[in-house]
Amino acid sequence: MNGSGGRVAFVAALLVLAHLILHVALGIGRAAPDLFAVAVLLASRHTGARGGAALGLVLGLLEDAFSVLSFGAGAVSLAAIGLLGGSTRDLFVGDSRVFRTTYLWLGVWLKSVIFWVMSSALARPAFERAWFVEAPLDALYATVIGLLAFALAGIGGSTDR
Repeated sequence: MNGSGGRVAFVAALLVLAHLILHVALGIGRAAPDLFAVAVLLASRHTGARGGAALGLVLGLLEDAFSVLSFGAGAVSLAAIGLLGGSTRDLFVGDSRVFRTTYLWLGVWLKSVIFWVMSSALARPAFERAWFVEAPLDALYATVIGLLAFALAGIGGSTDR
């Protein structure tokens, strides 16, 4: 990992603040990217599985505080991607652009899928629309922001593939 812990923590905190501003203060909702998921994925690559799961749980509970029909779904889904994201440190060495892009896209897509499974039937869209339309597009949107966040955190060099 090329980024220092302080820089990663700062960028993750900026992502959390931006998420709260976009989703709560401005009320943009689903039109804004899932920056909590990006923050968890970014931090878990640096802190490992335990740190990623803990951050995911805290941010998930914060997200769930605004949800009546899906309480707990955010906590479980963000903790799961934090745990899995932190585990990738042991499985994949290096941070190439291809890895970062795949890591972010799969992480956000998986978060959306887990959230859908854990949500109340009253609060979720149809299976096909959620898993094959909304989740991939949300993941793509968050991946673009995530790649910028990784660059700000100093993770990955400009000469990698």
